[in-house]
Amino acid sequence: MLVTAPVHSRGSDPGYLARRTQLYLQAIRRAGGDARTIDETSGRDERRAAFAAMDALLLSGGGDIDPARYGRAVDGSREIERGRDELEEQAWAAAENRNVPVLGICRGLQAVNAFSGGTLTQHVDDHAGLAWGRGIAATHPIRIDTRTRVGGLLAAGGFHGGDVNTFHHQAVAAADLGPGLVPVAWADSPVGPVVEILEGSAGRWVAAVQCHPERTDSTPPAFERLFASFVEAALIAREAPV
Repeated sequence: MLVTAPVHSRGSDPGYLARRTQLYLQAIRRAGGDARTIDETSGRDERRAAFAAMDALLLSGGGDIDPARYGRAVDGSREIERGRDELEEQAWAAAENRNVPVLGICRGLQAVNAFSGGTLTQHVDDHAGLAWGRGIAATHPIRIDTRTRVGGLLAAGGFHGGDVNTFHHQAVAAADLGPGLVPVAWADSPVGPVVEILEGSAGRWVAAVQCHPERTDSTPPAFERLFASFVEAALIAREAPV
């Protein structure tokens, strides 16, 4: 499994960024999977080999996507990561071509939506809260559609809606949703209802969450089922005939 990551050395606290990245890997391992990371410093050959070998792709959290990727001018975006945008769009295309599952988390949900032809609402007040590890996580309630694949998965684990952590200042509003994507969960916000979970409408396993389920200190236990389903989908993809 392949996990996209920020370039740790470029941050003001590389150790902090590395610990955040480790949470994704730990979540996958708890579900019985294994993963490696890749960041935008990887060269063409390394990317090609990683994309050819991956049986699943996790698009992780981070800074904002360049609005030019979805045909908009900057209007609230900040800490734009253009090099990472390029890497992740390449990884997304490779995953689509090879029919492997994709899980997006926070920025990853926004990337899945943008790469699917959707747009983003570039700023939402009062949704970011404190950074992970800097204090008690902000939370807000979401409501889920249990008729969807991911909604049913969470409901089977006892989560029928309720509080999740929130670390994002951008969002996918109803008008932003990309073609071929299905809203699974919604939250209220100052800009109206925003999508908190989405999934693909086609047969391939594609899911994305706006919260950070790898941060178990502020996540309902049922979200462990999401990682388990992701790892199971990777196993199926690995064994499928090419």
